[in-house]
Amino acid sequence: MKTWLHGAIVAGCLSLPLGGCFTQTLTHGHVISPDSVQEVQVGNSKEQVELILGSPSTTSRLEGDAYYYISQVTEKTAFLDPSIVEQRVVAVYFDQEGFVRDVGFYSLEDGKVVDILTRKTRTGGADYGFITQVLRGATNPTLGL
Repeated sequence: MKTWLHGAIVAGCLSLPLGGCFTQTLTHGHVISPDSVQEVQVGNSKEQVELILGSPSTTSRLEGDAYYYISQVTEKTAFLDPSIVEQRVVAVYFDQEGFVRDVGFYSLEDGKVVDILTRKTRTGGADYGFITQVLRGATNPTLGL
């Protein structure tokens, strides 16, 4: 009986670290099917493109208008930060009159990942170490309240 209990405790202890080793896959953005992209033809208007693909993720006005439909697949393993494993961008370029002149497809290999929202605000105190702040006379604004 003691051998069985001892074996169960050892198996339970060994399986604890493996309990956090799961992978979660999330998809963000406009996931556009290849069939709907094929419906967008050169010469379509902006309204026709929006009816087929929906509202774009973002737009651009440099060298004519462009609609961008962006989707990303991220994986998060246990306690690690999520990493982007797949990114697709469908770009629809318009001429000066507002009609489709070209459609582009881009993946993660075609560009670099840009973190648009880091949720970090830069502060002046973060630029200096503790000793430098003390020597320069930096004060803690929360103590003055």
